[in-house]
Amino acid sequence: MTCRQGNASGSGAHPVSRLLFQYGGFALCGPPLNVVRSTTTLGETVSRMSNLAADNPPDTSAGVEAACENSVNEAGGTPEISGVGIPAGLLTRTGNGASCEVETSEQIEALLTRVNELVPDRATDFFPNEPRSIAATGLTSEEVEKLVLKLLSARGSASGRRISSHLCLPLSIIEDIIRHLRDEQLVALKGAAEAGDYDYVLSDKGRTRAAEYSHDSTYFGAAPVCLADYLSAMAAQSIAGQEVTDTDLKRAFSDLIINPAMLDRLGPAINSGRGMFLFGEPGNGKTSIAERITACFSSTIWIPRALGIDGEIVRLFDPGIHKTIDAPVSDSLIDLSDVDRRWVQIERPTVVVGGELTMADLEVSQNPATRICESPVQLKSNCGTLVIDDFGRQRMPVDELLNRWIVPLEKRYDFLNLPSGKKIQVPFDQLIVFSTNLEPKDLVDGAFLRRIPYKIQVPDPSEEEFKAIMNILAPIMGFEYEEKAVQYLIDTHFHSCDRKFRSCHPRDLLLQVRNYCTYHRMPRKMTPEAFDFATENYFSVL
Repeated sequence: MTCRQGNASGSGAHPVSRLLFQYGGFALCGPPLNVVRSTTTLGETVSRMSNLAADNPPDTSAGVEAACENSVNEAGGTPEISGVGIPAGLLTRTGNGASCEVETSEQIEALLTRVNELVPDRATDFFPNEPRSIAATGLTSEEVEKLVLKLLSARGSASGRRISSHLCLPLSIIEDIIRHLRDEQLVALKGAAEAGDYDYVLSDKGRTRAAEYSHDSTYFGAAPVCLADYLSAMAAQSIAGQEVTDTDLKRAFSDLIINPAMLDRLGPAINSGRGMFLFGEPGNGKTSIAERITACFSSTIWIPRALGIDGEIVRLFDPGIHKTIDAPVSDSLIDLSDVDRRWVQIERPTVVVGGELTMADLEVSQNPATRICESPVQLKSNCGTLVIDDFGRQRMPVDELLNRWIVPLEKRYDFLNLPSGKKIQVPFDQLIVFSTNLEPKDLVDGAFLRRIPYKIQVPDPSEEEFKAIMNILAPIMGFEYEEKAVQYLIDTHFHSCDRKFRSCHPRDLLLQVRNYCTYHRMPRKMTPEAFDFATENYFSVL
């Protein structure tokens, strides 16, 4: 069995980008490191080598040889692969210096681990591969030309690579666009840039054209993703396809004191992927619970920075809401990602809206000055969690919100109106959590309650849970936990007056005690006198 490796594309390929691993008469070839694509990765190659090594023990007299093609350095005889970092001792000189020996399976695993750090995880159902042509982007040449002209108008001048980086499109596509713009006498050369690139500026004709385009929209950020590609991505990454277990919930809520019975009720509700009511007395952690639900899903998703819909550009990625996943940084020129930079990898989003929610927040909005469109909250929360906090206290009437969402909750899709008047269908794919201090039956009718199948009451903490919360918060606020002082607080200011515990009481009372100690220049210490002062202030009108 023999595998032949083709030549690496480009004259700058590293000589170690072609590794031939021979094992007991078999040969395994890895692809050139600088042209690794989604079909076969270096990690897969090394993994196949490891599996073959386990299944076919070699003749120890033969050893394992690797032809490294002039890859042994002069200093210590160890090949160096820029950006991959082969562990020291993995490949060593054997004899004439033209071949290398893989010494141990542990070292192979070390190499595989390092490769996996650099190669993105593609185990998910969706991965945005870098487009190779304009057609593959789903955009027209004119749409990209508009972005290039508006960018040059705003920046004055820019190199091809800078334009490529700003618009998140491959340089080969940008070069084709600029070539056409130069033929149309819209763009001119300013001068040479580094590495064979050039700086470009607008001609007088180009500035006039850019001004016309800016009148329609001033947007010149990342090139948008077409609606069809977005719909496919959301379907592949749907929250409805996710499942959580009791272990996932315990991990997500590890920083909270929460009753196990509460977790047992939350789990099935989360797995439904539809929605739930969290109701109960204020201060018992409904919002804290809702904000941690998304953490049960350990997977990440990809979302576009912006959507392009019939000439309208709608911004979707929001740095204030979406938490990005940092990609491994390498100084190497080797590209192991092959990712479409118009997409961003994020943690499954958690969007929280409260009393400020209005009907306008549920529709595509457009800035009248810039004419840039912004997506609504439900679109930003797709494949994640949308928390409606303090439900029933919004500026908009409850009936309006229910009428707006009663169909999307049932059908799992929504219709949005664009500023142009066009109506589009988009996924309504998030776990919606309505958090309220009121009884759900007092807020909504039976038709809406039927579409929110889970109604979970968040109970008051027990005395033991109250003490546990106090014990956790005490060192955080600079106190040493004092059991006698806490018991005095409970007996004197809770049991004696039949006052109910709330999960927020330990935090709020300790803040009062800390401020009391600071004012009196006293060491921070839990004392009955300090708790008397705190409760007198805190419960004066409660």
